[in-house]
Amino acid sequence: MNKVLKLNEHTALWNRASIRLLDIRRVVLGIDEELRAYRVPSSFFLYALRGSAEVELDSAAGGMKRFHVLHGGKGACLDIRPSAEPFEYVLVFYKAVIPLPSRQEILDLLHQHRPFQLQYRLVPHSSLALFSKIEELERSWKKGGELEHFHAKALFYQCVYELLWQLHRDGVQLARADLVSQSIRYMEEQYASAIALDGLADLLECSVGHLVKLFKRETGVSPIQYLTQIRLKHAKELLLNSESTLEEIAIYVGCPDKYYFGRMFKKHIGQSPIRFRTQRGQIEKGVKNPAIGRIFSIGNHSSKLYSGDENYYQHRREGELPMFSHKRLLATMLISLTLFLSACSGAAAPQGAASGNAGNVQASAEQKSPEASPQAEAAGGTRMIKTIKGDIEIPDQAQRVVVDLYLGSFIALDVKPVGTPQKNLENPYYKAELAGVENIGEYESISLEKILELQPDLIVTGNEMAYESFSKIAPTVLVPFGNLKTVHEEIEFFGQVLGKEQEAEAWLANFDKQIAQAREQVAQHVPAEATFSLMEDWGKTVGVFGDNFGRGGQAIYHALDRKLPPKHAAEVMKEQSLEISMEILEEYAGDYIIFTSETHTLEDLKADSIWGTLDAVKNDRVYIWHGDKSWYFDPIATSAQLEELTAWLVKQ
Repeated sequence: MNKVLKLNEHTALWNRASIRLLDIRRVVLGIDEELRAYRVPSSFFLYALRGSAEVELDSAAGGMKRFHVLHGGKGACLDIRPSAEPFEYVLVFYKAVIPLPSRQEILDLLHQHRPFQLQYRLVPHSSLALFSKIEELERSWKKGGELEHFHAKALFYQCVYELLWQLHRDGVQLARADLVSQSIRYMEEQYASAIALDGLADLLECSVGHLVKLFKRETGVSPIQYLTQIRLKHAKELLLNSESTLEEIAIYVGCPDKYYFGRMFKKHIGQSPIRFRTQRGQIEKGVKNPAIGRIFSIGNHSSKLYSGDENYYQHRREGELPMFSHKRLLATMLISLTLFLSACSGAAAPQGAASGNAGNVQASAEQKSPEASPQAEAAGGTRMIKTIKGDIEIPDQAQRVVVDLYLGSFIALDVKPVGTPQKNLENPYYKAELAGVENIGEYESISLEKILELQPDLIVTGNEMAYESFSKIAPTVLVPFGNLKTVHEEIEFFGQVLGKEQEAEAWLANFDKQIAQAREQVAQHVPAEATFSLMEDWGKTVGVFGDNFGRGGQAIYHALDRKLPPKHAAEVMKEQSLEISMEILEEYAGDYIIFTSETHTLEDLKADSIWGTLDAVKNDRVYIWHGDKSWYFDPIATSAQLEELTAWLVKQ
């Protein structure tokens, strides 16, 4: 009786649902092809037309042949392996919603049973009748007109009726999808991608709270904690068994950059990735597994054949291998060839960085004070400075500088580089000063060929992974991101590197005057104890930032000397960038919020059920700006942001 009641409830929900057909696709898999780990983008019916195959849905496997039907929900993982003959099938993707308003008992049933996520298989009794409807359904859909799509929708309802009738007649068991197993499999396959908790819940069509509750009950940890464990496991394997750089490993395991990866690794493992690799004795090439090599020479093994986009029909045939770019290899060969020709010509190569080792970075205090050596050859126009990579000989007055991370300081000191990454060229705070500056690529994928072409006499970088390659082209000063923590430290340091000490002193004197005036103005309108939060719209989650990660951090927390909400202040300042769920937004929200968003307005926030409860939102104490203005944190950007934010605060 219970089973019949559940089927009646299932039918009642279908009866009240609003259905939208999303796509109808016919696929033919040859005997040497397979559909592997396809993450289904919506609820679906699979109807077998010809041949036979082993079909696995979320690890529940079974054979399918002509006329068999399979149903599954959004987020399920589908594998199909044809048997001894090609397998032809039709996939019907649909979305079903219960229109509001609706009776509460119907909404409760929807939440309890999630009928459009259920998994079941059956063999239709009226196989030919259903077959003809499926064929007609596909034909109507392919015609593409509104009338034809309406006809397809009507035919879909007829097909569903046939299947529901048979479910009632045969008492077929409807299996609920295992949300935890689906989540784990998804994370194990997609850990290299950005995975947010709300995005995962949306994929599985459940609430965040429900998913977290189930996950903790079955695994003892939250989904995000489990994902971190997966990433750390793969990161440790790569650190020990490959020669991959930290940048490559970070990308491979789904971290935005090597700095975030380093903080995450140290937080959970207790030591930095470099120290972990060194202490495990796995720094010699190929000691444990010489076949592994570098990540990017073998590709990402977690990638699957299907991504759910327009390339759905692409299959990998036997013998085919993925292709990868060899630009890095070509650039390295080009550098080697250049150095070889230079040596053969008898010309004296410029002295680069001291050999040093790739061990731990020296104390940041040493980084902040490059010292000119008394032994510098003044007549030759060069001098020696101390850096974290040892003593480096650089030109007294560099004429052709390439800089990747610290462009703002160079512009402030009236030094125009010959090349810089694309993101710097988009900086709105000094675009006019960049006419003629060449684009050397994205920060994470600098073009070594382009740098060679520019013939620099000095390179300044924050990219530790690129240092060895850069130093083969020209003298290279390495300043890892985070070593220079304030505008004053940055301007003073590069004033010494560039021989522009007086210019640096003058620039900072003007900046200090601006700070003093801004503090005085803001103090008249904003209480000294008021707290400030820097946030960014990340879709269904929110980013929270510290004092040295852009978003106005230097201006608010250093120049204006304002504070974060005390509850999480230490955490935010330590991590610098955090992703939080909407459920805990209030804990991180200050009396004033500086919010980066490309789409939201203050009225949008007031209308939101969570944002609208915040005191800052209720009282119009939210400043909203776009990322093209908030992301930058160089001295010039900080000065402009300080002026902009001060003007807003004095109006409060």
